[in-house]
Amino acid sequence: SYHPLQLGYGIPGMGMGYGGAGFGYRVGAAPGAQTPIAQVTVNEHLLQPLKLEVDPNLQSVKYQEKEQIKTLNNKFASFIDKVRFLEQQNKVLETKWRFLQDQKRCRSKIEPMFETYLSNLKNQLDVLGSDKAKLETELSNVQDILEDYKKKYEEENHRRMCAENEFVLLKKDADGAYMIQADLQAKVESLIAEISFLRSLYEMEMAQLQGSIPDTSVIVQMDNSRGLNMDDIIADVRAQYEDIAKRSRADAESWYYSKYEELRETAGKHDDSLHNTKNEIMELNRMIQRLNGELESTKAQRCKLEGAIAEVEEQGEVAIKDAKCKLSELEAALQKAKQDMACQLREYQELMNVKLALDIEIATYRKLLEGEESR
Repeated sequence: SYHPLQLGYGIPGMGMGYGGAGFGYRVGAAPGAQTPIAQVTVNEHLLQPLKLEVDPNLQSVKYQEKEQIKTLNNKFASFIDKVRFLEQQNKVLETKWRFLQDQKRCRSKIEPMFETYLSNLKNQLDVLGSDKAKLETELSNVQDILEDYKKKYEEENHRRMCAENEFVLLKKDADGAYMIQADLQAKVESLIAEISFLRSLYEMEMAQLQGSIPDTSVIVQMDNSRGLNMDDIIADVRAQYEDIAKRSRADAESWYYSKYEELRETAGKHDDSLHNTKNEIMELNRMIQRLNGELESTKAQRCKLEGAIAEVEEQGEVAIKDAKCKLSELEAALQKAKQDMACQLREYQELMNVKLALDIEIATYRKLLEGEESR
């Protein structure tokens, strides 16, 4: 058993010192790894050719070689354990790497969802902006219509005031005409009373004249020197008085009738103008009532539109604030996801570096094992 061990491990030029001059490779193992393997030394006496003569130190040399073989076997066993541990670490790193790859795929699926949600929020903001512009246009149109109605109302109100002023003037004229008519009526009545007085006076004078006629006739009969015809004189005087009375009565009646017709025509004209003015005032009142109704309905519509616009603006502001908050949250989440992804990429890079170092170390140990097995 001594010679095979000498042939298996005593080949010249084979150094198995881990971290020594044989390989010069240092591997940064993961935290919590086992204590590095101690340096393996080879007894150079084993490299010397065998001497067949009997040596008095042969027993001690054999004992030392056995101890060295035991030490090498223990180190080889620890080396095998180290290789198995590194293979387990490699599997753990591969599992972490697959987990990071799956998490990266999930991150890549979340980002399009965030982008879709952000695009939907932007579309909603655009729709709210267009609705706000339409409502502002409608509000401006309603305000223009309201201004037109205000102008028409002011014009109709001005016309109503003018008509009322004209009505006041016409009423004054009608009152003046009525007063003139009353004065003329009083004058007519006074003239009729005067005519009656003159007629009664005429009748009294005629009666007195007729009463004085017999005395005159007696005197005339006594005075035969005069050839006066008293009947003719009386008839002539009577005819003159009757003519005067007729002319006074005819003149008074004609003047009265002319004034009465004139006043009646004036009153008729004033009545017609007053009736027309009343009709115009009634028409203006109806128009004012209609315009007031339209103005009230327009005011109600305007209040409704202003309330709707205020509600839409409030909803738009709330939606914009909500969208901005969600956008900031999404941006913060996206930034955090990017930072997490960067950290994971760094960890992944570090793990890949560790994996590469472990792969190199495992390959080195595998080559050493294969070399030892081939020997």
